[in-house]
Amino acid sequence: MLEMTELHQAAAAGDFDLVEEILKKKKKKCNPNHRDIDWNYKTPLHWAAAKGQTETVRILVEHGARACLRTDSGWTPAHFAAEAGRLGVLRLLHSLHAPIDKEDFSGDKPVRIAEVYGHSDCVRFLESAEPECRAYRQMAVLKGFPLDDTDKEWEEQRREELNRTAKPHLVNKNLIGKIAHTNNS
Repeated sequence: MLEMTELHQAAAAGDFDLVEEILKKKKKKCNPNHRDIDWNYKTPLHWAAAKGQTETVRILVEHGARACLRTDSGWTPAHFAAEAGRLGVLRLLHSLHAPIDKEDFSGDKPVRIAEVYGHSDCVRFLESAEPECRAYRQMAVLKGFPLDDTDKEWEEQRREELNRTAKPHLVNKNLIGKIAHTNNS
């Protein structure tokens, strides 16, 4: 098994000073978007968002961390912040034009996660912020602004998984139809 990177460990521990030191001293060797396989493909940004470390989230993004990256279940940093009731992190992610309205593999957006965990302040914020997020995305596309709101690798894996799981379902449906036809003959 692989171990968490030093940056992952610092972010998971909520140690802003160490995160800052790692990012500044090891800039060329440090990848803030490294996904930890042993922890469901979490990046340091996922950890910082879950811990409510607003300043750590900010410095990670300033050093190239992508807020659109997803875990194996499709969670973005916004999902983790919503789960933990981290309103400050959600506000920051929104102010940075991070995608706060993406569905995970089960179809749940961060607002739904906040509802499930009873974080009504996060729910209210996300309900008002989601339309703003969509409007910004539309404006960015129209004006040709760069927009980093999609984890293409995760989207491709999701398509492959859906195709893989859909085909046996169709085969079984066809097989059931053939069996029913044979039994009726």
